[in-house]
Amino acid sequence: MALILLRYGELALKGANRTYFLRRLRRNLRACLRANGLEGEVFAEGQRLYVRTRDTQAALEPLARVFGLVSLSPVSEILRGADPAAEIDALVSECVRQAREAGVRPGISFRVRSRRADKSFPLISPEIDRLAGEAIVRELDGDVDLSDRADVTIGVEVRQERIMVYGQVIPAPGGLPLGVEGRAVALISGGIDSPVAAWLMMRRGCAIIPLHFSSNEAETQKALDNIEVLRRYSYGWDLRPVVLSHRETVAPTLQRLADLGYERWSCIFCKRALVAKACELAAELGAHAVIMGDNLGQVASQTLANLEVISYGMPKPILRPLLGYDKQEIIERARRIGTFDISTRMEHVCPFLPHHPITRGTVEQLLTILKQLGSSA
Repeated sequence: MALILLRYGELALKGANRTYFLRRLRRNLRACLRANGLEGEVFAEGQRLYVRTRDTQAALEPLARVFGLVSLSPVSEILRGADPAAEIDALVSECVRQAREAGVRPGISFRVRSRRADKSFPLISPEIDRLAGEAIVRELDGDVDLSDRADVTIGVEVRQERIMVYGQVIPAPGGLPLGVEGRAVALISGGIDSPVAAWLMMRRGCAIIPLHFSSNEAETQKALDNIEVLRRYSYGWDLRPVVLSHRETVAPTLQRLADLGYERWSCIFCKRALVAKACELAAELGAHAVIMGDNLGQVASQTLANLEVISYGMPKPILRPLLGYDKQEIIERARRIGTFDISTRMEHVCPFLPHHPITRGTVEQLLTILKQLGSSA
């Protein structure tokens, strides 16, 4: 059974609530192992979390998708005994071995960073760094670089029960454990933006309920495929997509708009109909908010003025995590998450798109139209 060291970031700042956040994180880690058919134990020692498993390499990739973790490292353990000199020799030898495996050689820079949690250990951290670093230079002739620009970092953690040495740090998404902020309905289209918006709110602890409004089979399949990608990050919460008819949701209102000569308002009223239905679903399923992939100024319905009009009177908060992103940032995030290639399959144009959609609607105009429609659509 090998050991994986798990690191969390902002959870350490949670004060009296930290126990709740860490309990949820441990629960999600266990769900991750189960979902991937892995046997293992999740446990805490001090301010650290660990996974002990026989399938270390198989566990690293899924664990690196667990929200709340900032990084993880497979570690080698040196059990503490009664002979400090033997412990030091074993520590140095393991640092050299880890550096060799990490590719340290002439022209490859390295540093040793140690953390001495057990103050009874006879060497302080700088002495551990120096002793191990000298051995690595002697054995491998690597270049010492004590800055963050070093090619390889060899980590050492000295605890009362064991000494841990690692030469690999695998980044994880950070954020908060999934589920600590409750539920939110996430509108998922077949495009690039909405899966990224959902992922970002999952990263902030929201358990999402995916909602897709189907306009054609191809776009619906893209949405469902992207939800499957998001499922790979949704440890501790089962994603159960809801699919409704786009035409049935918006067509009656849009036909009445056309009859009154307000075709330019179609996009705004379409979005309002979708958000209203999402709010209904949120109320039914105990969700606190609705998540949308709006990106400020990207299309006519996403100007700041129109966002105000679309949100006006909605009974649930509308979360729009992409407002401050530019399009290239969203694309890069989609690539990293794994949704970009799915989202960029053949795109279908909305059949209700007007030739000249309004770009600067006002609440006053909205209320006037609503009065003529005789509803609060």
